[in-house]
Amino acid sequence: MAKVLLINPSYVTTYSGHKASIASPLFPVLGLSAIAATAMQHGHQVSVLDLCYLPYDPQTIRQHILNEKPDIVGITATTPGMNQLRDISVLIKDIAPEIRVVGGGPHPASMPRETLLESMLDVVFIGEADYSFAEYCDGIPLKDIKGIFYRDGDQIVSTGTRPPIANLDDLPMPAWELFDAEVYRKHASRIYVRKAPQASVEFSRGCVFKCDYCASKMTMALGYRKKSPQRCAEEIRKLYSLGFRELLVVDDIFTSDQEWAAKVCDAIIEANTGMIWTCSNGIRVESSNVDLFRKMKKAGCYRVAFGFESGNDEILKAFGKGGKASVAQGREAVKQAREANIDTQGSFMLGLTADTEATMIDTINYARELPLDMIRFANTIGFPGTEMFNRYHAKGMVASYDWDDYSFYSSKSLFTHAELTEEVMDKYMALAYTKTIWLNPAFVLRRLWRGIKTGDIFWDAYYAIKFAFLPAVSNRSASNYYARDRWPVYDYQGQALSRTDYQIARKPVADNQSIVNNEYIASSKYIANNKSLADNKSNADTVY
Repeated sequence: MAKVLLINPSYVTTYSGHKASIASPLFPVLGLSAIAATAMQHGHQVSVLDLCYLPYDPQTIRQHILNEKPDIVGITATTPGMNQLRDISVLIKDIAPEIRVVGGGPHPASMPRETLLESMLDVVFIGEADYSFAEYCDGIPLKDIKGIFYRDGDQIVSTGTRPPIANLDDLPMPAWELFDAEVYRKHASRIYVRKAPQASVEFSRGCVFKCDYCASKMTMALGYRKKSPQRCAEEIRKLYSLGFRELLVVDDIFTSDQEWAAKVCDAIIEANTGMIWTCSNGIRVESSNVDLFRKMKKAGCYRVAFGFESGNDEILKAFGKGGKASVAQGREAVKQAREANIDTQGSFMLGLTADTEATMIDTINYARELPLDMIRFANTIGFPGTEMFNRYHAKGMVASYDWDDYSFYSSKSLFTHAELTEEVMDKYMALAYTKTIWLNPAFVLRRLWRGIKTGDIFWDAYYAIKFAFLPAVSNRSASNYYARDRWPVYDYQGQALSRTDYQIARKPVADNQSIVNNEYIASSKYIANNKSLADNKSNADTVY
C-alpha cells in the first residue's frame, strides 16, 4: 500500500485583483477526487492538500510533507499554477529525494516532456489518469503503464496513449470525502454561490467541437461520453450526505443530447435531495430548448452560463464554433432560459484570433443588449494544448513562457496579435465593463430586482462596491516561491512541442455505448534537439 498526498495549487494570484474575481470559483478539485477514488479502490491511503483559497506558502507544504510522510505526491496544475508545481517539485525533492513526485492536469498533460524538463517531477500523466495513476501507485513497471511520460536516467520516455474510458459508470464515485465541505462554505463567493458549500460534478466528459482556444481535448479526447442518469443522481446523493448543498455542473456540452439531459433531470428530481445547481461552464446556444430549461429548473438548476464569446458571426465561424452557433441563436437562448425562470450568465472573449477593434465593439454591444444577470469578459489566451497556442508557438509569436503571466484577466501581452496591441486590449476590457454594467440601466435594474426577489440584495451591494474599485485586468504578481533560482529551465524557442495531437472517442451508430478509437486525429512527431526521433505510437515507447 502506498501513502499518497495530492496537492492543488493556490488560486489566489490567478483569481484575485480584477473585476471578475468577485465571482471566483472555489470547490473541491474534481480531477483529484477522481484519481483519489481509483487509488483508494486499489487499497492505497490518500489525502488531499487543497491550497486554492490560500496564498502560496512553501512552508505550509513543507510542514504537511513532514507530517504526512507520503510515498507519492501528485500535483495538478492548470497553466497559471504551473510555476507552483515546479516550485513544489523542488521543495519535495529537497525534503526527501526518495518521494516520488508526479504531475497531471491540463498543463502537464498538454506539455508532458516540457513539464518534466522544467521541473523535478518523476512522471507526468496525460489524458485521463483515473486508472493510470492507480496503476502507478500499485508499483506496476513504468513501461507497462499507458498514458505517462517518465524519466529513465537522462532520457524521457513516453509509453504512448491510453484509450479514453469507454463507460464512465465503471469509475468509482469521486472521493469528495477527502475535502472539508466547511472550508468551501466559508470561502464561497456569495454572488456566485447561492447555497454554499458548492462542489463540482461531471455528468459527461468531452466535447465534439474544436474551438481554437480550448484544450479540453488534450485530457478528455474529442468526443462525448455520458454517465447514466442513475449514476448522476447517485453522485448528487453522495455529495449531499457530505454536507454540500450546491453543484456546479462542469460538462462542456450538457444540453447537446437533450433527451439524455432530460433523463438526468428526472433522476435528480426523483433523488429529491433539494440540491441546487448551475451550468456555469457554458451551454452552447444552439442547444438551448425552453422545455429542457423548464425541466432543469424543476430539478434545481437556477443559473445557466452561455459561452457567447463574440457578438460577430464571422468571428464565431473563424475560431471553431463549427458554423452552428450564431448571434441570433444567442439571443433566443437567453430568451428561453428567462422564460424558464433561470438566471443567465454570459461569457465573452476579447482578442480572439480574428478580432479587430470593430468586432470587439460588436461583442461589447451584444453583451449590453442581452438581458443577462451576470456578465464576464476575458482576454483571449492561447493556453498550452490549444490550437491557438500551437499556431503562435510555431510562428514564434509567443511573447512569454513564464506561466505566471498566463491568466484570462492579465494585462500582459502574451502573443503578437495581428490587429491588437496590449494598450488596445486594456482599453477595450475597461470599456466592456463600463458599457455593459455601469452605463447599462437595464442590467442594474435586473440585478436590483433579482436581489430583492432572492434576498441577496445586501450581498449584491457588497460585491458591487468591490467590483467598482477593482480593475478590469490585473498586473499579476508572482507567488512567494521557495527556490525559483533552482527550477530547471527549458528553452522553448525553436523547439517543436511534444504533444499537439489528441485522441478521438467515437460512438457507434448501433447503440448508445461509447467506444474508443485510440487513434490521433493528426499524427505528430516528438522532437528533441531539433531531430525527429519517433512517431508517437500508442503501443510502443518513445524515448528522448
